[in-house]
Amino acid sequence: MITYFEDRSVQVTSTAVRVDGRTYPLTELSMVWHRRGSRSWRVLAGRGAIGAALAGPLVAAALGVVIALRLHRSSVVTLAIVGASVLVGLGIGPLADVLFEHLDRSYTRGSRELEMWARWRGRPVRLLGTGDALRFGQIYRAVQRAMEHDSATPRQNVIGSSGSNPRPRSRP
Repeated sequence: MITYFEDRSVQVTSTAVRVDGRTYPLTELSMVWHRRGSRSWRVLAGRGAIGAALAGPLVAAALGVVIALRLHRSSVVTLAIVGASVLVGLGIGPLADVLFEHLDRSYTRGSRELEMWARWRGRPVRLLGTGDALRFGQIYRAVQRAMEHDSATPRQNVIGSSGSNPRPRSRP
């Protein structure tokens, strides 16, 4: 038996797909396809908040410089305000790496609910639903490889495309 993917709730082997304690033997799966749900506004709002956190200190620094130059105070006061504004702007530097990492992970996970469906014993069954695009892709590819490995049997293994009406993938 070959294990193609395994984590705490999903295991894909050369004989079966196990999801949250339910087992679906590959010999009983005739078609697998996926669907994309609507966008998650929570994820998009989180990305906007990260962008605001990145831009906020830089905007504050720029405004400080503009205000310092418009006040027409002595050069010492103007330099002090400009210096403080520059320090505020530079303060984002160490934090920027952390924020960009969170933003990058947000795009890796995706902003949509992804579902994997299969025709099991003649009926459509939802195998998996997740918002983690990277994990979903790994699991979907593992199911593809498992079904291709199992295609030596006379039944037809079909990996469909997204949408409500699954269609067989064209193969070269």
